[in-house]
Amino acid sequence: MAVRQKAVATLPALMRAMRKGTPNPNHMPLNQPLPSLRRAFSLYDQINLIDNVPEDQLRFQQFTDTGFKVNGVHYEGSLLCVGNLLMSWHPKKLSEVTSESLSIFQTVRPVPEILLLGCGRYIQPVNPELRAFIRSTGMKLEAVDSRNAASTYNILNEEGRIVAAALLPYGVES
Repeated sequence: MAVRQKAVATLPALMRAMRKGTPNPNHMPLNQPLPSLRRAFSLYDQINLIDNVPEDQLRFQQFTDTGFKVNGVHYEGSLLCVGNLLMSWHPKKLSEVTSESLSIFQTVRPVPEILLLGCGRYIQPVNPELRAFIRSTGMKLEAVDSRNAASTYNILNEEGRIVAAALLPYGVES
């Protein structure tokens, strides 16, 4: 905090020193590099995405070839997440992901803005009929590997966005 206050207090003097013809207020040589304000105005030191998560908010902490660790609990198999609701999910590979396996999204309200489909270890093409079904529910689809789907879910959920994830274990390859 003190660094930020010092930088803010120094800013007007720096601006005056940069103007042509203005005497240097600190009597420092004009060819001396100006101090960096990047650190003083950075918000990154104020953002903590990991430690200050509400207890009722889902947070993927780890993944294995056969499951996931969510809020300190290990789950085996595929998972379906809607907001902060976590459910076991039947599909074991991408070819088993169908409109029927995602039919819950026909009744969930409010409708999540995006469905993150974790395809396992690798990104895989999604069946056009499945894409059409997901679009018909009002959601957008993002198909990525399960590790990135879980990470993206954490970020979007923490931002307070209405998001869903359908995740196959990371060990799934086809």
